[in-house]
Amino acid sequence: MGDKPIWEQMGSSFIQHYYQLFDNLRTQLGIIYIDASCLMWEGQQFQEKAAIMEKLSSLLLDTQHSITAQDHQPTPDSCIISMVVGQLKADEDSIMGSTRSSINIDDA
Repeated sequence: MGDKPIWEQMGSSFIQHYYQLFDNLRTQLGIIYIDASCLMWEGQQFQEKAAIMEKLSSLLLDTQHSITAQDHQPTPDSCIISMVVGQLKADEDSIMGSTRSSINIDDA
């Protein structure tokens, strides 16, 4: 991983951490979101950390994500845009394709 640009290392680490929490400790995702965050979920928009966490905590799904590809690009304002492609297994449903894009902000 050391030979990859820093934005790819950071983006990949973020995605791995996010999906590990989503699949295993969803209520802990609050450490990732900030009050300026926005989440689109099946056509509904959730703004601010509290609203996002309320939505994610209400999901009674048992999920398993499998990442098959990811791409990360830096932005001029020091953010990272990530695109993730993979598969999702939710409850007893069949495995389905999954895509996600996100802008990851270094709020340090």
